[in-house]
Amino acid sequence: MKTPKRIQPLVDDGLVDEVISQLMSGKEATVYIVRCGTEIRCAKVYKEATQRSFKKAAQYQEGRKSRNSRRSRAMEKGSSYGREQQEQAWQNAEVDALYKCAAADIRVPTPFGCFDGVLLMELITDANGDVAPRLNDVMLSAEQAIKDHDTMMSYITRMLCTGIVHGDLSEFNVLLDENGPVIIDLPQAVDASANNNAKAMLARDVNNMTGYYSQFAPELKQTQYAKEMWALYEKAKLTPETKLTGQFAEDTHTADVNSVLEEIQAAFEEEQEKHERIREANEL
Repeated sequence: MKTPKRIQPLVDDGLVDEVISQLMSGKEATVYIVRCGTEIRCAKVYKEATQRSFKKAAQYQEGRKSRNSRRSRAMEKGSSYGREQQEQAWQNAEVDALYKCAAADIRVPTPFGCFDGVLLMELITDANGDVAPRLNDVMLSAEQAIKDHDTMMSYITRMLCTGIVHGDLSEFNVLLDENGPVIIDLPQAVDASANNNAKAMLARDVNNMTGYYSQFAPELKQTQYAKEMWALYEKAKLTPETKLTGQFAEDTHTADVNSVLEEIQAAFEEEQEKHERIREANEL
């Protein structure tokens, strides 16, 4: 196929030899299958901020700090230079998260570098060498669903232990190869300790995954992994080796009305975003 304009510089520099096909186009990027020497990889081309349909980006960027004070001031002021730096920060967040996840033994695509808004990374394939399906495109046995759900809870725990929350985790950004789930799409990953929305985002991530797997194993609906994880995290007792139970004893003290209302609002937004993800998936 014709080389996209954004990938042409990588071809000119010898980083990409051929663009084979477009794999998918989403709310934040378009992904292509490319050949790099003898290797078949992915090239994720991030969309410009004005073209992205990713909602509530400010919530995800909260807590992200730049080590360069001039850059930080420019980002806060929203100057053209600041907007450019904000874009780089958005893209670099995914690369940083991928490296952190890999170091924490979480299965993610291996990154090979981000060049002018194009992220080169591993192409996840199935046993036949074809592109691995997204989780929402597969059917699972109850046994497999329980096993993979346990794996995902372990991955989310390890991510939290490294200080990050995926923030947009669902069956639409998890691939399934012969060895199990692989998490993708992390540009919106948030700092668990610096972002005020981290707790709600963690709950949404966990609930999205539990909701999916419970289609095949209904008993998973009764689990409360998000509350268990966050309670341990707040007490600095969560480790990658923590054996979670999925059970959580609710506080029996007088209910905090504001907290209840926040949970209701979060549940409503979660449902709205689920419908939006399904709509976008159907348009691909």
